[in-house]
Amino acid sequence: MFHTIRWRIAIPYILLIVILMAALAVLGARFVRRVYVMDLERQLVAEAHLASDALRAPLTQGASAEALDEIAHRWARLLEARVTLIASDGTVLGDSHENRAQMENHLNRPEVQQALAEGQGLSTRFSATLGYEMMYLAVPVEIEGQTVAIVRIARPLRQVEIHTARLGMNVIWVTLIGSVLAAILAVLIAERTVRPIRRLTHEAVRIAEGEFVAPTIPTVRDEIGQLGHAISRMANRLQERIEAVNREKRLLAMILSHMADGVMITDGDGKIQLINPAAERLFNTSAAQAVGRSFAQVVRHYELIDLWQQAMREGEEIEGVFEILRQGLFVRAIVTPLQEEAMEGALSIFQDLTRVRHLETVRRDFISNISHELRTPLASLKALVETLRDGAFEDPQAAQQFLQRMETEVEAMVQMVQELLDLARVESGQAPLHIAPVSVEALVTQAVERMRLQALRAGLRLDVVLPQGLPNVLADEERIHQVLMNLLHNAIKFTPSGGQVEVSARAEGEEVILSVRDTGVGISPRDLPRIFERFYRADRARSGGGTGLGLAIAKHIVQSHGGRIWAESVEGQGSVFSFSLPIFKG
Repeated sequence: MFHTIRWRIAIPYILLIVILMAALAVLGARFVRRVYVMDLERQLVAEAHLASDALRAPLTQGASAEALDEIAHRWARLLEARVTLIASDGTVLGDSHENRAQMENHLNRPEVQQALAEGQGLSTRFSATLGYEMMYLAVPVEIEGQTVAIVRIARPLRQVEIHTARLGMNVIWVTLIGSVLAAILAVLIAERTVRPIRRLTHEAVRIAEGEFVAPTIPTVRDEIGQLGHAISRMANRLQERIEAVNREKRLLAMILSHMADGVMITDGDGKIQLINPAAERLFNTSAAQAVGRSFAQVVRHYELIDLWQQAMREGEEIEGVFEILRQGLFVRAIVTPLQEEAMEGALSIFQDLTRVRHLETVRRDFISNISHELRTPLASLKALVETLRDGAFEDPQAAQQFLQRMETEVEAMVQMVQELLDLARVESGQAPLHIAPVSVEALVTQAVERMRLQALRAGLRLDVVLPQGLPNVLADEERIHQVLMNLLHNAIKFTPSGGQVEVSARAEGEEVILSVRDTGVGISPRDLPRIFERFYRADRARSGGGTGLGLAIAKHIVQSHGGRIWAESVEGQGSVFSFSLPIFKG
């Protein structure tokens, strides 16, 4: 109960009211009793003096004991009190309530002693004779300056007690009613005081839980209202700051998610605290698996681990380039120690240079290949020119042969240059594509008919396998015809006599797949991944003629149509070259 402000306010207030009312009741009862007693005392004094004055005559005249006893009874009826006449030696001369002859000597009574000594005696005590508390007041009866008797008037205090008890009950009821009203008032006041505090507490809990809806502010203008306005301002500012932090967090998350470089943040113990998707892909892991694990457990490459340890040991940024053979990666790593107060650890950035290195390798191979391809015809031309200059012109038949060979070499170089130009245009997207719905059967038939004579000369069987109802494809007919011609030419060239070349097509999902299958020499697994590179020719399978640009051109033409091209081969058993084209949905 005391855990709430309402009862901490109400209960002390109620207790205070109850205590004050109880104290007031007790003090009031005592005061009223004292007033009643004092009033009774004054009344007894007046009545005693009146009786004393009236007894002087009978006592002077020597009234008998019976007469005095009768006087006591008469005065008792008049005063409605007990009247006792006592001689100066304590002998009872008359009594209104008891037989005087049987009463003991009253000289030792306190009120009698006080009356003899001071002229008036008062005593309150329990009367064993009557059985209840009585107030006794005694005054002497003096005749010619001599005390001849004492008049004692007694009244019971029962009436005073009755009046006092009645007043006490009234006071108790008033106290109870007042206490109940005070309790109700205290609860109402406490509730009115606590209600805005409770509302503010509810709003504060909502703010603590992240709900930044405009808080309901109490309408009171006291300190609680000021507190409410302060909480409202605090909530607004807190919301603005949290929104700013969230914007920065989203921006940082977006930057990290779209970064091509891998980012990894570790704490002072080497435990990973943050990893972006690029780093997840680079090290073949996920954020759920990496966060909380050590740098070494995630990276699992001793050179990168040594680089990180060196950076942490020296406290300086260190970078290095490493080749991760087990994954075929070429990585540049930059490790920067973090010495901020909020965080101590390291920032590691990983740049995947595998493609760059591959492009450098391709560029180097391209230069080497084109140099090699041009050197052969140029050397031949140079030898023929020198032969003609040395006197071959004088032999018309030899000169004619030399000129024909020179023409052949020049045509080979022209073809190479033309293919290079075609490849450059296709790669750069400058070669215009005239995309239109094309029949797959027309594409295949046209290419096969053009290559059928060449297949017959090579002693090969050229077959076409096309299912009924093939959908049309979206393609540039001339360019796709060029791709098919290239694949058929290669299949015929590298298939021994007596073999077979087959062209087929099939629909799969939203694309049509065209395939050229041969039973030729095949391609080794080492060469298969690189056959679509420019100038790349397998050492054994592709050693006979050609520039090595046809498959590269075919790859870029297919990719520019939104398709894909691939090869499957078993060395010595043949190859299958396939490419896909999107289906026309018109």
